[in-house]
Amino acid sequence: MDIISQLQEQVNLIAHLAFNTIGTLQRDAPPNRLSPNYPEPPAHPTEEGANFSEQPKLMSSTLVKAAKQFDALVAALPISESGEEAQLKRITELQAENDAIGQELQKQLEAAEKELNQVQELFRQASDNCLNLKKPDDN
Repeated sequence: MDIISQLQEQVNLIAHLAFNTIGTLQRDAPPNRLSPNYPEPPAHPTEEGANFSEQPKLMSSTLVKAAKQFDALVAALPISESGEEAQLKRITELQAENDAIGQELQKQLEAAEKELNQVQELFRQASDNCLNLKKPDDN
């Protein structure tokens, strides 16, 4: 897998982890009183044996690891030693090469279509000849 694909996968992983982390924190956070004027919030239902204080630490460490992996992938990107002019020249060369190959492919496509038409015409002629050779049924 190339480095750009790896970067995209890592971005997707970071987004997934962030989404799940925020959702879990929102879901599992104990209720908090907004103002002394409001009544005490109801008790937060918890599952027995569940240790929610460790969950945010685990999720945040996983998110940090993913971010560090992303940074490592970015650091592994090749550094362009040529300037903008050289890059633009290379882009122009690649576009010219692409155009030349496109023209060659178009010529091959036209030749293939011509050959297909010839084969279809020969098949039509052969079918007509076969039909003309059959004798009508005498009833």
